[in-house]
Amino acid sequence: MTEDATYTDETLSRTYAELAAVGPYGADLGHALITMVEPHPGQERQYNRWYEDDHFIAGAMAMPWMYAGRRWVATRDLQLLRYPAASSVAQPVTAGCYISVYWMTAGRYDDHMRWTVSINKRLNRDHRVFQERTHVFTAFQDHAVTVYRDGDHGPRDIHALDHPYAGLIVQVIDSNSPDQRGELLAWLRDDHLPKRLAGSTAALVTVFAPTPLPLDRMTYVKQVEGVGTRLTLLWFLEDDPRGNWRDHFADLDTAVAASGLGEVQFVAPFIPTVPGTDRYVDELR
Repeated sequence: MTEDATYTDETLSRTYAELAAVGPYGADLGHALITMVEPHPGQERQYNRWYEDDHFIAGAMAMPWMYAGRRWVATRDLQLLRYPAASSVAQPVTAGCYISVYWMTAGRYDDHMRWTVSINKRLNRDHRVFQERTHVFTAFQDHAVTVYRDGDHGPRDIHALDHPYAGLIVQVIDSNSPDQRGELLAWLRDDHLPKRLAGSTAALVTVFAPTPLPLDRMTYVKQVEGVGTRLTLLWFLEDDPRGNWRDHFADLDTAVAASGLGEVQFVAPFIPTVPGTDRYVDELR
């Protein structure tokens, strides 16, 4: 019996019914996969077509417990807005012109991880992995908190990857120590983010804490840095980030530094890709 025949065997197929009958299956946001990638020079179009036509589905959305996903792009003018120049996340800070964000069901991280490691090994074996790219910032992350600009009005975080937001800002902050990350998170939740969201074009900010990748991960994905000290913030914007950058987002590092609780390592604006197209591919360099 061939491998594919084995996996369509009726006995194994019935396992799906058993798995669906147990375990968490809520609608809340539990975890995220955030993966920022730099296609190698001259490979931008080929990379985009591979991700659009194959990997976004086979390497992500077709997997169990991953219920939403969206791709974003930083054209060259957006890359030049990034800071700080001496970033521990991206070297140079302009590296990583595409980012994909995926939501996962709470409590299903371990189940999903077993599947994703297995399917990516299979994709690699079947020569369906595009090698001419570099993972700049790739991590599975646990949801810590979401702060909303308009309280109970407007889309919730579970809708953020399906709602037509016009921009995304990725912000990475390192606390001064593992013991201080909880204090940093509380300050962000209760003080800093509500003040910065008020009157801005950002409708909500989701905050995540990275988790280590499994030891049997694919070798082209480096181990996650900052586990225990790092927080990743995703700002979902109703307008293009270039329009209000100077007024609202060009100094996100200042208040964090003044708090004494941590240091901003990365701030980067993105706009959504247009699925199924090569739009923006010619604006990356």
